[in-house]
Amino acid sequence: QVQVVESGGGLVQAGGSLRLSCAASGSIFSIGDMGWYRQAPGKQRELVARISRSGRTNYADSVKGRFTISRDNNKNTVYLQMDSLKPEDTAVYYCTTSTIDGTSFSRQNYWGQGTQVTVSS
Repeated sequence: QVQVVESGGGLVQAGGSLRLSCAASGSIFSIGDMGWYRQAPGKQRELVARISRSGRTNYADSVKGRFTISRDNNKNTVYLQMDSLKPEDTAVYYCTTSTIDGTSFSRQNYWGQGTQVTVSS
């Protein structure tokens, strides 16, 4: 079994910064892509940023230049540094990992429970 746990959300004023962390643990053979999604009230979940195991990244146009995704493969952890936050960034942020389970050796996407980010104007 694989667990994915996010942390670092909270309330911040517009223009401020937050850093989200997400750690995967349990029976892990290897982790491929890791990513962050977000879902605002009444909206569909959308990709924020994604990073491959080798460090290749891609971002939603709405966060380019403001958010930075990174990872530590030794710690099975992915980070999202969010700067110049805007009220429209308010959402629940979810982490996902493409993981090969160390028991079944099958690949599947695991999701965290989400962490709330609220940006006040």
